[in-house]
Amino acid sequence: MDNIRNFCIIAHIDHGKSTLADRLLEHTKTISGKELQEQTLDSMDLERERGITIKSKAIQMKYEHEGRDYILNLIDTPGHVDFAYEVSRSIAACEGALLIVDATQGIQAQTISNLYQAVEHDLHIIPVLNKMDMPNAMPEEVEDQILDLIGCEREEIIHASGKTGMGVETILESIVKSVPHPVGDPKAPLQGLIFDSVFNSYRGIIAYFKVVNGEIKKGDAVKFVNTGKEYEADEVGVLGLDLVPRKVLKTGDVGYIISGIKTSKEVKVGDTITHSKYPCDKAIAGFEDVKPMVFAGVYPVDTDDYEDLRASIEKLQLNDASLSFQPESSAALGFGFRCGFLGMLHMEIVQERLDREFDMDVITTVPNVPYYAYTKSGEFSEVHNPSDLPDPGELDYVEEPYISAQIITQADFIGNLMSLCLGKRGELKKQHYLTTDRVELVFDMPLAEIVFDFYDKLKSISKGYASFDYYTTGYRSAKLVKLDVLLNGESVDALSMLTHFDNAYTMGRRMCDKLKELIPRQQFDVAIQAAIGSKIIARETVKALRKDVTAKCYGGDISRKRKLLEKQKKGKKRMKQVGNVEVPQKAFLAVLKLD
Repeated sequence: MDNIRNFCIIAHIDHGKSTLADRLLEHTKTISGKELQEQTLDSMDLERERGITIKSKAIQMKYEHEGRDYILNLIDTPGHVDFAYEVSRSIAACEGALLIVDATQGIQAQTISNLYQAVEHDLHIIPVLNKMDMPNAMPEEVEDQILDLIGCEREEIIHASGKTGMGVETILESIVKSVPHPVGDPKAPLQGLIFDSVFNSYRGIIAYFKVVNGEIKKGDAVKFVNTGKEYEADEVGVLGLDLVPRKVLKTGDVGYIISGIKTSKEVKVGDTITHSKYPCDKAIAGFEDVKPMVFAGVYPVDTDDYEDLRASIEKLQLNDASLSFQPESSAALGFGFRCGFLGMLHMEIVQERLDREFDMDVITTVPNVPYYAYTKSGEFSEVHNPSDLPDPGELDYVEEPYISAQIITQADFIGNLMSLCLGKRGELKKQHYLTTDRVELVFDMPLAEIVFDFYDKLKSISKGYASFDYYTTGYRSAKLVKLDVLLNGESVDALSMLTHFDNAYTMGRRMCDKLKELIPRQQFDVAIQAAIGSKIIARETVKALRKDVTAKCYGGDISRKRKLLEKQKKGKKRMKQVGNVEVPQKAFLAVLKLD
């Protein structure tokens, strides 16, 4: 155990985690020549294109220092706020963390939130100043920020560059010297922490875990504590660039287990593995079921593809355990699924993966957050879809989720960012100057307000400099109303939404205007109305296409023309009773981008 070091990399998005990981792998000769490519650990095409890490990755490196061979287990974590739970479990599987800060941008919001998690788990922090080869690097300023944040010595901060490979040897030496080796009892019953899982279409689910106590051999009967399921360990091993089978994994090792599991519900990140015959006393603390924060309906464009969509989402769930779904139907869109996502980026990535990996064309409805509804008779229900809200006559009050949002920005943009947050029903809780021109703002805000376009606006107001991180703080009661859209008196359930009473009128007005542009003209007048309960708050009319029926009437009495017009009017009325209005796909998308 003395020669094992487990460490992870934490940083804000785009501070060069994956590039620096490449240099570490190259330096320790874990990968060479033809295997080397940019972002080696990011295996998904989507990760390479967007330059972000979506899944945690683990890999084992061998490193020789002063005549001793060391085993280094690296876990590369995502930086984006949507994948925070995955980061927390990866941190729990380590004893040390490389805190990477971009020398050109300084400390940003996620750097701080991931650092707090690492400090909570008593990890040894090694500060690294990355991108030192850039002409616009500001090492002294950023060093001051790091000193303020973690209170280390200036000499401890390592200067490095993921591009040129500068400082990589120093980082490896620092890991070996200062990160503590894993502690555990090799003689105790087996206790292993699952920190990730991937799906392989031939072998089932492969769970990545760290052995905290005891040891596991190939062929052992094992049990997953939180799900209570028992399996046989068909294969155990360590994680190189590929899976490397071993006969036994001992205390402190990080590796994988394959036991022919086919359904993702049976493997949960954060669960504990133990032996069936000699189980451990208690599970490793910190396990949670991942809670989705944003819900949206996902429907196939062609209703015949419903079963294919189900199969695709199930396969995707095996690869991405934080996606949850249940069937639902809509009068406007037919059969589909109500899916739960961790945030808007997660939703975007799932949509993109459905399109690329499974070739599915889907319509996504307006995303919304989970609400708690209380009726006058004292009943309580969790509402994921606006159409499930109890009748207004029975409804007592509704509670919505609140978050604590942390924004770090340059001082020039404070005014505009404050007005953005206050316009989204935020309350300023704290304003703290990190340096003379960098400010940390903390707001309490409803989660529903940041679901749509908050992040885009934040970036455009701050010219890309502000960084944003949030965590949920619980539920508060709010004056929420259900806004319905009616076409010819028929409610379109896919367009209905829950909104705050103060925003309802403007939102209804804007939806009607937008739909008027997008709904094609019919042979009859189409009334577009926005309503709260039975009260209509806005209306637009799409005028009918009319044929000039009086064209053949030249001369003669006015009553002849009137007779033809009356006849046309009757026809239109009859048509309106039987005609139905198709809502085009782009109308759903336009409502999402209403601004």
